[in-house]
Amino acid sequence: MPRPADPAEEPNAAADTSHTHTNHTDPSRTDPSPTEGTGGGPEADETPLSRLARLHGVATSYSPSPGRTVAASDTAVVAALAALDVDAHTPHAVRLSLTARERELRDRLLPPTVVSWGGRAPTVLDGLPDGTRLRIETEQGELRSAAQSLPPGVHSLSATAPDGRTADAHLVVAPAELPAPPGRVYGILVQLYSLLSRRSWGMGDLGDLAELAAWAGRALGAGFVQVNPLHAAVPGAPTDPSPYRPSSRRYPDPVHLRVEDVPEFAYADDRGRLRSLLDRAARLRESVLRKGELIDRDAVWEVKREALELVCAVPLGPGRRAAYCDFLAEEGEALEDHATWYALAEIHGSDWRRWPAGLRDPRSSETARARAGLMDRVDLYSRLAWLTDEQLAAAQRSARDAGMPVGLVHDLAVGVHPDGADAWAQQEYFAAGMSVGAPPDAFNSRGQDWGLPPWRPDRLAASGYLPYRRLLRALLRHAGALRIDHVMGLFRLWWVPQGQAPTEGTYVRYDAEAMLAVLVLEASRAGTLVIGEDLGTVEPGVREALGTRGVLGTSVLWFERDWEGDGLPLPPERWRADCLATATTHDLPSTASRLTGDHVELRDRLGLLTRPLEEERAAAAADTGEWLTLLARLGLLRGAGGGVCAASEEAEVQAFHRFLLRTPARLVGLWLPDAVGDRRPQNLPGTWDQYPNWRLPIADATGRPVALEDLAASPRLHALVDVLRGR
Repeated sequence: MPRPADPAEEPNAAADTSHTHTNHTDPSRTDPSPTEGTGGGPEADETPLSRLARLHGVATSYSPSPGRTVAASDTAVVAALAALDVDAHTPHAVRLSLTARERELRDRLLPPTVVSWGGRAPTVLDGLPDGTRLRIETEQGELRSAAQSLPPGVHSLSATAPDGRTADAHLVVAPAELPAPPGRVYGILVQLYSLLSRRSWGMGDLGDLAELAAWAGRALGAGFVQVNPLHAAVPGAPTDPSPYRPSSRRYPDPVHLRVEDVPEFAYADDRGRLRSLLDRAARLRESVLRKGELIDRDAVWEVKREALELVCAVPLGPGRRAAYCDFLAEEGEALEDHATWYALAEIHGSDWRRWPAGLRDPRSSETARARAGLMDRVDLYSRLAWLTDEQLAAAQRSARDAGMPVGLVHDLAVGVHPDGADAWAQQEYFAAGMSVGAPPDAFNSRGQDWGLPPWRPDRLAASGYLPYRRLLRALLRHAGALRIDHVMGLFRLWWVPQGQAPTEGTYVRYDAEAMLAVLVLEASRAGTLVIGEDLGTVEPGVREALGTRGVLGTSVLWFERDWEGDGLPLPPERWRADCLATATTHDLPSTASRLTGDHVELRDRLGLLTRPLEEERAAAAADTGEWLTLLARLGLLRGAGGGVCAASEEAEVQAFHRFLLRTPARLVGLWLPDAVGDRRPQNLPGTWDQYPNWRLPIADATGRPVALEDLAASPRLHALVDVLRGR
């Protein structure tokens, strides 16, 4: 479950006419796709407010469970419309807004973004009047006919109707689907900060990631390494440690840098100060690995920042200078905005909404003057973004050089922190006064508010999804695959008005076809796979739509039951093939914790149980027992002598992974803490300061931290890997 680019640039219109379209279909069919409580056409009992909401993709009801419908409050619907600049605060305002929207949809020739799959003519063109003249200019500047096969890309489409109406649209042409993974592949899942080596500075870094990838590929035969989001964090005291509430999703956080691997490190002048910083880094590392203390991201960054300022003071050589200039030119305004926000945050704090009024606008003259006055700091943060990008590239090269067919799997968080760099630089794309969350359901009667501002679907469509495209391009640049957290957000998101309880929200629909087309286009260009985290409440048709386009799903063993039948664990042959199958995730108990019941005791200590302790223990034991019974029946549960008998916890962990290999899943993931018997979840949903979320190093069954070097020598890990390699 989740925890929480640039301004649009309209492409040039095409220069010439190359095709005339003839058809008699009603163009009003370009209304927003239906959503819960917003049917596809007018309904007899539809009120003006509900019709207005439907025409803007805002739901007026939702279904928390099959056969049950709950009405969204008018307050939530009105607030969501207001965030889309639609006035619905009074009945008179509703009538005016409805009339305007109906006229807009009736009169327009094309929606702002049009999708074509596989180069075929977009189906929306079938709704144009007879005699409509079309012009298409490709990304490459070529003129094409709508009847011709179109190359992949985001092109310009213009239309002129016989009655004089005109329209310009972005035309997204995507391959029909992404290719499947290269056969059955197993890989490792890890939270990078938790993986310390004896060279790291108190938390795992990109040097550790490169080392892990090289070892896992060469020695273990792994095909990929999946990591948590490496997005840039919001600085603070303390910094929010969650990787799912970043300041920016487009740029990685320089806290992940291996300082000694920066080429200029060897030439820094103040060697005495560097030695002192290395000593401080060693103490941070030892406090975690030897003393068992929590990872202190803020302390790590304080030391790294001082060291990196010394390193970045070293002049770049001609070749390095040219590479840096290329990076600056390629990133352009987006990087300038990113670096400017961090430079301003040093002075005014990390909440840009509390900055002096002129600085709240990234395009203001005040911001331009402030940027010029802070150019040294702006250049520092630009340089750090480049260095981090270089080390990400090196880690992916390490993975591919080690023979991994996929390599690094990066993670895209569902949103960004409202105070951070992206929310400042791209504020026109975010819905003001709204937050992403989840509605009440059988597991959480209060709903959820993740504190992340949602993208505005109307502004995305008007820009041809420019910020989304650029975000994907940046993340896919050094990836073999991309995991998308809460992939259902491509279809709809639960918007919660600021200051309201999560129960007072409503769903807002996105153009899923366009979002998917952009995703498939960018992933195909990068040659990467896409994995959607589709756990939890998933509306009908979503998994099918993702699967049609080659987007893999996520299947976690403990959730795979016959929910429409006897409720028992789902046999392996009934699992889906197009997925990443795992025993657990960062938000769930480790497999050892499930087997021992430690997760129940932990939640009891923290006051998180909703039933008496004995009931929870009994339910957890029954759940685990049903799985162990299935494993035994399949002959997967083996004792010390190799026979099917009472097995140790380690043998049971191995059996669960044998089971995963019995499924048709194309990708199988090993949660790295499972390999050493770690009992603790990396994140415990429902907690904030009661539990050290996102600050735990990988540890063995006794709670002793395990360094990367010790992992590589672990007999328990190698025995589990042998299972995954079919030995």
